[in-house]
Amino acid sequence: MNLFEQMHPEWQLALSQCRKDLDAIDIGLKTLETTPPYELIMRAYRKPLSEIKVVIFGQDPYPTPGVAQGLAFSTSETAHKLPASLRNIYKELESDCGTTPRVSGDLAHWSEQGVFLLNRILTTQPGFSMAHVHVGWQGFTEATATVLGAQNVIGVFWGNTVKDLQKYFDPAFTISSAHPSPLSAYRGFFGSKPFSTVNELLTKQGKSLITW
Repeated sequence: MNLFEQMHPEWQLALSQCRKDLDAIDIGLKTLETTPPYELIMRAYRKPLSEIKVVIFGQDPYPTPGVAQGLAFSTSETAHKLPASLRNIYKELESDCGTTPRVSGDLAHWSEQGVFLLNRILTTQPGFSMAHVHVGWQGFTEATATVLGAQNVIGVFWGNTVKDLQKYFDPAFTISSAHPSPLSAYRGFFGSKPFSTVNELLTKQGKSLITW
């Protein structure tokens, strides 16, 4: 299946105006090495739009081959070492919610509960961060943000590369901080309490909480 057809039908309808652009990206990727693997690029979009309660925006996939799995910040269950950003996410989660230390980097259980884990750029070249910055993903993920914002989805924005998408979300349901990478986590990510804040906002919306 091509990239458009890999999305849930609700997303195909919501982003129907983007099909031409996505098909162009699809054609361009045929000549490039990508991570995550082709069949996982649109993994986040397999979740029905109607079931999404929260979106967490990331920058681009982990460049280490075999690590990125199509959900922002998530890794495969078999990854031997957690990426530094994910380790910092788990540190903040432990501090914020008192969770036990995590070993697996697989965040599929978040996605299953309605957390949309979306990178601003959905692919990169193995071994190189931000290698696909000119492929055209930004327009597609911006269109995605407009759809999510119109659905009153809670928006979580980590890092400067995604803050331009905040304008599509209700400020009352927006959470923003520094990126969890080692270069910036101490500049406002640690101590930001995004996980408990998300659940507080879900309570205000009358929706079920996320078990982080």
